[in-house]
Amino acid sequence: MTLKETLERSAQKHGDKIAMKYKRDGDWQTLTYRQFLALVRNVAEALVRVCHVRPGDRVALLGANSPEWCAIHYAITGLGATAVPVDVKLQDQEVTHILSDSGAAALLMDSASEANIYGLAGRCPNLRHVILFGDRKPELDNGRARGIVMHDFDKLLAETQAQAEGHGAAYDRFHPKEDDVASFIYTSGTTGRQKGAMLTHGNFTANFKSIDAAIEILPDDNFMVILPLHHSFAFTACLVTPIASGTQMSFVESLRTVGENIREASPTLVLAVPLLLEKVYNKLLAGLKANRAGNLLWKLGIRNPVRKGIMEKLGGRLRLMISGGAPADPQLLRGLEELGLKAREGYGLTECAPVLTISPFDAPIRPGSCGKILPFVEMQVFDANAEGVGELAAKGENIMKGYYNNPAATDDVFRDGWFLTGDLGYVDADGYVFITGRKKALIVNREGKNIYPEEVELQINQSPLILESVVLGYRPVGETVGEQVGAIVVPDEEGIAALEASEKRKFSEQEIEARLRAEVKKQVAALADYKHPRRVQIRWEEFNKTSTGKIKRYLYAMSEATPE
Repeated sequence: MTLKETLERSAQKHGDKIAMKYKRDGDWQTLTYRQFLALVRNVAEALVRVCHVRPGDRVALLGANSPEWCAIHYAITGLGATAVPVDVKLQDQEVTHILSDSGAAALLMDSASEANIYGLAGRCPNLRHVILFGDRKPELDNGRARGIVMHDFDKLLAETQAQAEGHGAAYDRFHPKEDDVASFIYTSGTTGRQKGAMLTHGNFTANFKSIDAAIEILPDDNFMVILPLHHSFAFTACLVTPIASGTQMSFVESLRTVGENIREASPTLVLAVPLLLEKVYNKLLAGLKANRAGNLLWKLGIRNPVRKGIMEKLGGRLRLMISGGAPADPQLLRGLEELGLKAREGYGLTECAPVLTISPFDAPIRPGSCGKILPFVEMQVFDANAEGVGELAAKGENIMKGYYNNPAATDDVFRDGWFLTGDLGYVDADGYVFITGRKKALIVNREGKNIYPEEVELQINQSPLILESVVLGYRPVGETVGEQVGAIVVPDEEGIAALEASEKRKFSEQEIEARLRAEVKKQVAALADYKHPRRVQIRWEEFNKTSTGKIKRYLYAMSEATPE
């Protein structure tokens, strides 16, 4: 089944049912399934008539969560084209790479985005059209765009609405297949450049089928959309799944209003990264301690009335919280359960569309496990040691076709039809999956963001004052979830000497360290903030290397004495 078919089926069966609930100017607004499909058709008409989008074309999408973002994605894929979602937090250099690598012919961008629209012109050879959507509309200057035509989203919809509703509408002329690529989702690579995972319609709908079988989606479910939809976990779990099941989704306004929006929207399912769930948990605990009567009842063991009050603060209907995107602290999950909230953990990767495992809801939490393998998904351990620990591999209809325009990287992650996750772990006798470490050097922060050290090192090493660097994950004392980014850098003696000559003085060791830290900050400015090292450690001799010149990364770790 395709994404288009799931939407059309839900619109036919549940036309007047609310598909999306969102806030504008302080008031909640709604879109029914029939209205959402009409918006998708209108966007598709504009893409074909104005941007000349055809099946197989790549169309990029950069913006915050909104019904418009969702409609644009479903319009692109409904035409048989490929959607290329872009993280709004990326810097221009990173956005340029994705647009150029994907060959995107058009970009639909939230007008509130800080990306330099005109700076993209000339650096993305295939880009011909930019459409701005959202509330903040700048003056469009096609003269500055150098070959790129700028458009206003609302005007295009008004101009093409009649054709979208009439006979021969563009949306009706194209029929994507299950094996067609629906999206390139870019994930950082070990070579330091992001790679586009080619995910088909069938990959996403297969993962929906697995999720539905695991958690049993109910007709009156309401998914709270908190995580950014360009993230594969949010896209599949909070957009594809509710649309395919004909249920509702409700959008938070921002991370600052999560608690308020949950109380107002009354969701039944909340999917989030551990950091966000931790904030919710701590806020609930603080509220409990501040409530004298509630705190007394809790201490006396009379907890059901307290739990009922907590549930009311969360809208009164919440039946499930799922943590994903990064490992969750078992204590957090148990703490939420103690408050009367069913909380479980899932595991997956972008290349798997993305969910592979989830903790069962009818069994106690198993500490350290990321759950059981989803229905219709296979997993096995490759190259296991005596303890049964090896590289986890997955197989199923949810696994990507490969990395776009990168056959070498694709070959590296497939073996005999199995996708190699790069994660080390084991499966116990009861079928629970445990992650013990990462074969790759991937850093996962508390927000569930993936940071590949090679990408950051590539930027740092551009400095003439730095000979080489190693970027590592570290966990500050007292923290149990996620990692921070740290860097160890080796000064380039020739570069330092040249700078000393230009300034006609010798630097002290302290001055060199200060210069190097400033250089790191300067070089990584081109990357998203979450990739920036929080600690920089200076090493005065070169790193130990293999016979082929590769740094023995495993020999190094961040010192707790290194200042942040």
